[in-house]
This record gives sequence, structure tokens and C-alpha cells, in this order.
Amino acid sequence: MTIVKAEKEAALELALSGRLDTTTAPDLEKTLKESLDGVRELTLDFQSLDYISSAGLRVLLAAQKQMNKQGSMKIVHVGETIMEIFEVTGFMDILTLE
Repeated sequence: MTIVKAEKEAALELALSGRLDTTTAPDLEKTLKESLDGVRELTLDFQSLDYISSAGLRVLLAAQKQMNKQGSMKIVHVGETIMEIFEVTGFMDILTLE
């Protein structure tokens, strides 16, 4: 998985590509921990993300909880496969998807 980071004032966008799974979830978790201080708007771009596992969902849930305290989080460009995972797991009700 690759993460492309774009920051502008209190907004952060992370574009993910590849697979967000047990092997790569710690990379996203580390990037978020290092980057979220002072961020009020977090956008995750899933346009090039092919797969997400339960480890990836756990990182998203932790990021959502943190952003609920300090601002907002949204996920954009979610593909059909990942959207199905969000529907089955109930994450559709937790996350803001655009």
C-alpha cells in the first residue's frame, strides 16, 4: 500500500492505493498518529484502494473516534468492493462516505 499525503492548514488528505490489510494497517496507523495533531478535516481517498481487511477497519474506526473529538473525517471515492465490506460490517453507519 502507498499513502500520498496532502496537507493544507487544518485539513489533511491521505490517498491510499493497494491493499489495506494486516501487513499495511500499521503503516496507516503510524501516519495518522504522526499527522492528526491540529487537523480539523481528515479526508481519506480510496479511489485506488483495492482491498480492506478487519485490521484496516480497526484503524479507520480509531481515526474516526479521534476525529469526532477534534473535527470531521470523510472517505471519498469508495469502490464497489470496499463499499460492500462497509455495508456488511455496519461501517456505513459509522463513517461519512462521499
